[in-house]
Amino acid sequence: MNRKPSLLVIFLTVFIDLIGFGIVVPLVPLYGRYYGASSWMIGVIIASFSAMQFVFSPIWGRLSDRHGRRPILLISTAGAALSYVVFALGSGIQNHAVALGVMLASRLFAGACGGNITVAQAYVADISKPEERSKRMGLIGMAFGLGFIFGPIIGGVSLSGITLGGAWGIPKMVFNGFGLTGPGWAAVALCTLNFIFAWFVLVESWKPESTPTARRPRLLQWQHTLGQPKIGMLVAIFFLATFAFSCFESTLALLVNDDFNLGIETNLAAPTTTVVSLFVFCGLISAMVQGGMIGRLVKKFGEPKLIAASLIMTGVSLVMLPLIKGNGALSWLAVLHLANWPWTGLLLVLVLLSFGSSLSRAPVFGLLSNLTPANEQGATIGVAQSAGSLARIVGPIFAATLYGHIPMLPYVICGGISIVAGIAAVAKLGAK
Repeated sequence: MNRKPSLLVIFLTVFIDLIGFGIVVPLVPLYGRYYGASSWMIGVIIASFSAMQFVFSPIWGRLSDRHGRRPILLISTAGAALSYVVFALGSGIQNHAVALGVMLASRLFAGACGGNITVAQAYVADISKPEERSKRMGLIGMAFGLGFIFGPIIGGVSLSGITLGGAWGIPKMVFNGFGLTGPGWAAVALCTLNFIFAWFVLVESWKPESTPTARRPRLLQWQHTLGQPKIGMLVAIFFLATFAFSCFESTLALLVNDDFNLGIETNLAAPTTTVVSLFVFCGLISAMVQGGMIGRLVKKFGEPKLIAASLIMTGVSLVMLPLIKGNGALSWLAVLHLANWPWTGLLLVLVLLSFGSSLSRAPVFGLLSNLTPANEQGATIGVAQSAGSLARIVGPIFAATLYGHIPMLPYVICGGISIVAGIAAVAKLGAK
């Protein structure tokens, strides 16, 4: 009996891949600072992944329109596993300059193979009715949120270890972790398992139609996509939203280390636990919003209003983040210690940021999918993802470089950009 394409299977494929992504990404700024990299260099390492993704996302999208979603997903998953092998090997090098160079190479290779999200979104569009696409695109966003729950936890535990029990009669169990190379090898193991899972379970979703897929050179594909007013506006909004959010992603670890005096230059343990806790906290909120609320919110308010609200909430919270300062590391249960105002204040702002940033991706890509012919889903989504990758190239370099001079400035600028983009979304897309 032939299996049918399954939303659950593609969700699990993306989710497992993003756990591997979530293991490594929060640690890159910490590793960079630990190895003595400048703020600009940290921004370059973070941006390198997106630079290669910018080049390859439309290529993967077009290839999936011609050859099917399944083979491209398998290739990108295998490539991700290999990139984490390079990351793990580089993490164990004692020479700091060489370690940074290998880390950069691993992120470049990972970006070149990073076709999963583009093709996964096209897969979802293939198997969804137009009226269901925004809701179902939210599942891809939910995979992001869950990836940033489990990924950072696995990364932090594999690096620094964990202690369980030791109170209320529960035997104490201590796991010491594997050191600097641990997160990389953990990501390798997960991506390898994901490849095996996809090989045996993932079914092709794309069925060629009588209308041939448009095959345009890259520049002409961009012109074709951006030349359609609403589609072009959605791509521009996604670029600006991603640019603003990349400020948070690329500098949060540095901001918390500096504003709460964690001392990353001499010890990775406390900063790692703290940053992991914050990413897990944000991931939980993101998963809740995109997995359980996004469908109802789209139905009630419509995509344009939801996109605008998302951008404005994100902008306000970005401006507030650098204003909160404290002292000492964050415990895993600090969210319960409401008397510790600096951490509580930071967590409240992160609630607003996580809620806001979780609302935009699904309605943006749902609208894009509904406005795009079936035989161009991969190409159009590839352009949008490529625009997001472009934002993740310039955003981290911009934010990290400014952060090295005036830490507050990138947050104020990116917050302002997000607010302006939200206003433009209502004005140009119209309210529903």
